[in-house]
Amino acid sequence: MRCLTRRVGLCLAMALCVIMVFPRSASSQELISNRSPYTLYDVAPRYLIDMPTAGTLPRGMYNIGVRLYQGGGGLMYTDIGLSNQFQIGISFGGQDVISNRTLDPNPRIGFNVKFQLIGERPAFPAIAVGYSDQGMGGYSDAFERYRFKSRGFYAVASVSRLIYDWTCGFHGGINYSLENEVDGEEVPNFFVGFDAIVYNHMAILFEYDFALNDDKSQFPEIAGRGRGYFNASIKWLFNESLEIELIARDLLVNRREAETFAREMRIVYTESF
Repeated sequence: MRCLTRRVGLCLAMALCVIMVFPRSASSQELISNRSPYTLYDVAPRYLIDMPTAGTLPRGMYNIGVRLYQGGGGLMYTDIGLSNQFQIGISFGGQDVISNRTLDPNPRIGFNVKFQLIGERPAFPAIAVGYSDQGMGGYSDAFERYRFKSRGFYAVASVSRLIYDWTCGFHGGINYSLENEVDGEEVPNFFVGFDAIVYNHMAILFEYDFALNDDKSQFPEIAGRGRGYFNASIKWLFNESLEIELIARDLLVNRREAETFAREMRIVYTESF
């Protein structure tokens, strides 16, 4: 199973590389110019479910997000666009946020920063580099890591194409997490993703994290099974500022303690100063 999922991931990565070399369809620009006043086109996605994209918030824009996940967990975060290519953000959360048990907060405030090196061009993807120390799920003091490791340092490329009147984004990147002191998995990791705006106010998102740095079998309490993480979501733009997203995490059931995939929810409010 592990070999099969890795092969699927490699095929997705190869497909991404092939798509990136094709020139952009001119009709995608025509579609954007004729869109309704408030749509998911207006601000490029900065992330899919967990993985970052090469998109950044425009200068003077900010978002405030709340994410609810298994175990009564919750995470609140905010990002600010300091320029059209540079954004920073902070986050904080913990387990048992929605619960009748004592709150178990994360050990520190999360920090992220992203800089877009190259904007997207007709025959070349956008490229960004960044850093994030905010993982997902509960934090283990014993293993000094989140259940789903933080991204750490990363580089990511994104490109958009028009396919059957859907504006689609293809994304791929590499990262190196710093949460490796205990498990010793000091290896780079790869991730790929896809998003599509199926209507002006609806989008579907998929991503696959190879999790090469999270498959040590000698740590069954915290490590994955070696299948990688496959996540999907549906996003709805409720109005010009508010997004509501339903997330299905770990569809391959890579977590050893999981019986099935996890169900999560995210709400994001985006506005400008």
